[in-house]
Amino acid sequence: MSDILIIKTSSLGDVVHQMPAIADAAHALPGLRISWVVEEAFAPLARLHPSVAEVIPVATRRWRSHLASRATWREIGDFNTRLREPEFDKVIDTQGLIRSAVIARLAQGERHGYDAQSIREPFASRFYQFRHSVSRSLHAVTRNRTLTGLSLGYQPADEIDYGLIKPARSDDAAYALLLHGTSRVSKEWRAEDWIEAGRWLQGRGLQPVLPWGTDTERLTAERLSNAIPGSRVLPRQPLDLTAGVIAGAAVVIGVDTGLLHLAAAYRVPLVGIYVATDPGLTGPVGSGPLRVLGGKSGGPSAQQAIEAAEQLLG
Repeated sequence: MSDILIIKTSSLGDVVHQMPAIADAAHALPGLRISWVVEEAFAPLARLHPSVAEVIPVATRRWRSHLASRATWREIGDFNTRLREPEFDKVIDTQGLIRSAVIARLAQGERHGYDAQSIREPFASRFYQFRHSVSRSLHAVTRNRTLTGLSLGYQPADEIDYGLIKPARSDDAAYALLLHGTSRVSKEWRAEDWIEAGRWLQGRGLQPVLPWGTDTERLTAERLSNAIPGSRVLPRQPLDLTAGVIAGAAVVIGVDTGLLHLAAAYRVPLVGIYVATDPGLTGPVGSGPLRVLGGKSGGPSAQQAIEAAEQLLG
């Protein structure tokens, strides 16, 4: 066995959660050639993994919005051709959705996935030739690692290794990254807590840096920056460049957002702030220093986050 195809298309956090399984496979089976089907928006992240030989972008999100366009159907045809041309030894769908199972069915190779009891959309399991039982009570990273190991015939190690390599930094200025943006208003941390934490970081000699991804997040970043002396708003940039900024931070404080998992992947000290969601099955995990605060019942105070960051920084 030398060629496998991994299907994990989205979202940002899910893509990062797939990386330990890829690192496991590369370590257990030297010489393995790994291709990865991923949504085009997250392709830059997949290309950061040194064990991935080929990234195959898919654009299901964009295609659904433009099904009446001839260009869309040409793109779909090109994607199908690209997927069918190589013959893979094994095709592993760790996404576990009907749309990802259809992609697995299009590829040439022995198809592996979750069984009906282990999957969010049970009908998807019908597309696989080999169905594996993996408890849904496990963390997402563990589920990905377990399914991939069962499909390829090895037992993952205990330690979680995302397999990413930290990029070299261009300067020595110490900074802290404040990941304030998230997909739902209910998951946001209070502005006054961000300001208090940011001012504490500045007083500790770390420049607070605020990234953003949408216009709403940009406005929030600017308001917070105006209230935090010495802070700066990061220009909008591609995901792979943002990943480099995360990798170079002295500490990351962030809410429930996909970028938070990149800090765990790079072993950057991180404080996860959960305000309305349960981090148990999808929160940040890794072998680096991290603290996860809050949950469904509410988020931590600024002082609790500061104390956690202080412990991580030493």
